Amino acid sequence: MIDLHYWTTPNGHKITLFLEEAGLPYSIHPVNIGKGDQFAPDFLAIAPNNRIPAIVDHEPAGGGEPISLFESGAILLYLADKTGRFIPQEPHARAEVLQWLFWQMGGLGPMAGQNHHFTQYAPETIPYAIDRYVRETARLYGVMDKRLADRPFLAGEGYSIADMASYPWIVPHERQRQDLADFPNLKRWFEAIAERPATKRAYALADTINTAPSVSDEESRRILFGQGAR
Repeated sequence: MIDLHYWTTPNGHKITLFLEEAGLPYSIHPVNIGKGDQFAPDFLAIAPNNRIPAIVDHEPAGGGEPISLFESGAILLYLADKTGRFIPQEPHARAEVLQWLFWQMGGLGPMAGQNHHFTQYAPETIPYAIDRYVRETARLYGVMDKRLADRPFLAGEGYSIADMASYPWIVPHERQRQDLADFPNLKRWFEAIAERPATKRAYALADTINTAPSVSDEESRRILFGQGAR
């Protein structure tokens, strides 16, 4: 059994996508980030960066003590290696998956996240910041569109953790001020993943856990965006 500490954000969806695809038994432990659950001592013990998702695997490969992990990319890689699924073992093919997984972690996620912040959550409108991150999001969409011009998935023929990492960050494309019609290869990829039964199950599950925005008032804004070193 895997304990998944989760909230309904793109990074959280990455892990439910994998778990539903792989059919691994798991239990969800909601971490309501708008109410500050991410600062609970029990959660910080497994996720010291106070961010979801995190997992505890009570049956790691080879046995032994439970393994806990935070950071969505690390979790996806761990689960892929544990199951032997959604990442090839052949070195060249594995490298393709890893570089696109890290591309998402270092590029698409952070830039789209800043897009979300300045277009939706910032207390004041800052045109330069909005333009900066909307344009960078578009650039990254363009990178994906070119990559997908001659292959069905980011790493080639097979669906992989690179696709699972990126898909949830494309779901809010309208809020990111992007039109998928401008990126036909990306649009085809997006629609194909949306139709996968595991994707439908993962997002249906999210709807049973949370239907409200994480930033709903000044207190939730303070919790999410008011953190400092202490």
